[in-house]
Amino acid sequence: MENGVMMQYFEWNLPNDGKLWKKLKEDARHLRDIGVTAVWIPPAYKADEQADEGYATYDLYDLGEFNQKGTVRTKYGTKQELQEAIGELHKNGIQVYLDAVMNHKCGADYKERFPVVEVDSGDRTKTTGDTFEVEAYTGYDFKGRNDKYSDFKYHWYHFSGISLPQNPDQVDHIYRIVGEGKSWSEGVDGENGNYDYLLGNDLDLDHPEVIQDLLHWGMWVAEELDLDGVRLDAIKHMKGLFIKQFLETVRASRKGRFFAVGEYWNNDFDALENYLNGVGKELNLFDVPLHFKLHQASQEGRDFDLTNMPDDTLVSRYPMNAVTFVDNHDSQHGSSLESQVKDWFKPLAYGLILLMEKGYPCVFYGDYYGVGGKESPHRLILDILLDARRRYAYGQQDYYFDHPNTVGLVRRGDDEHPGSGLALLLSNGEDGEKEMFVGEERQGEIWHEITGSIDEPVTIGEDGKALFRVQGGKMAVWVKKPDGAAE
Repeated sequence: MENGVMMQYFEWNLPNDGKLWKKLKEDARHLRDIGVTAVWIPPAYKADEQADEGYATYDLYDLGEFNQKGTVRTKYGTKQELQEAIGELHKNGIQVYLDAVMNHKCGADYKERFPVVEVDSGDRTKTTGDTFEVEAYTGYDFKGRNDKYSDFKYHWYHFSGISLPQNPDQVDHIYRIVGEGKSWSEGVDGENGNYDYLLGNDLDLDHPEVIQDLLHWGMWVAEELDLDGVRLDAIKHMKGLFIKQFLETVRASRKGRFFAVGEYWNNDFDALENYLNGVGKELNLFDVPLHFKLHQASQEGRDFDLTNMPDDTLVSRYPMNAVTFVDNHDSQHGSSLESQVKDWFKPLAYGLILLMEKGYPCVFYGDYYGVGGKESPHRLILDILLDARRRYAYGQQDYYFDHPNTVGLVRRGDDEHPGSGLALLLSNGEDGEKEMFVGEERQGEIWHEITGSIDEPVTIGEDGKALFRVQGGKMAVWVKKPDGAAE
């Protein structure tokens, strides 16, 4: 999709009022008008309690349709409201990606007894004692659904690990479930020795019944909601070969391309590269290394060397597999993985990901609409940048990342988009300027700055160059004035 833009349509602090799907339906035309081409929606199925954001997954087949866990609707609304929202988004040419949480389950219906062994939380490949029996909540019967869509039930042997508190003042201890063929999965992140276990009841992705149920669910939910793709949660904790199998299965059932982006929350570029190679580059990944560079740049100010920004990022090394983002629900203030980009730097960060040639940019709901009911201070600049992406961000890209505090890029424009082409400058220090080449054919054109930071226009010289300026600590976006044709 040409100059596509994804929006993550939720943040952690949304109220538990069941109105998100209604809002999304009403917002569909506006999203289309500002240039959003796809939305990533939150987990849409029943969690362990209504107020949960959806990541403490209980029943994947309950999309807000059955009375389970004391409620019919989810935090975001009912299944019918969700289907209506998706229908309206599709009418407006907007794709829909569901957040798929397949690593674990929570909120089991009853206890079972089974053997476990405690593992070292810092190295889960090591045990800290002998095998013993424990009684824990691992039985799922989904009585409220009464076998509709699937009659599969989960038991302790469908999981590979659990966590249990030793006493109210201690953190949970982690236990690996013991049994024939049971172990932590391979093909997961190597942090903590083996990072298969994350939370709740950890699904055993080596168990054939679990695999079959998740494959069935993937095909069912893609058809039931007419999905265009998925955002795969917590894949650093999941067997890579299962993810590959899941996508192959669902794509075959959809008879065409089915988009997928995985959340592999690791700042180490090599870890992401290894994962991509392990799954045959069958999916996109969020560019976490770029996010952390943006976060670091916002923390360090002028001490951060902007020339290093593109190095060892997915968008620079694997551009066809990179979803670029500034912040999301995991990085926002108050989350467990908090690494929020400071407000002063967010316009610069979004200018970079929205106007650069490569990558599939994702705009965060919190940055556009606001967090916790407070309006975002970034909505106006995001509207300007989204409009610039639609109208001007085409053609060959030239990087000018040649100064520690003032960097830029040029998009040359193309014949298919009359008037396209732009020059972007970023400064994390003092006022800056940079001579950049925009094309000899543009000689005499008058360009102006569209974010409102600089009033005086520039004229492109005979050599196709101009001296573009940027205010200290800000961004400048230069484009040809509508009446700025060469004389």
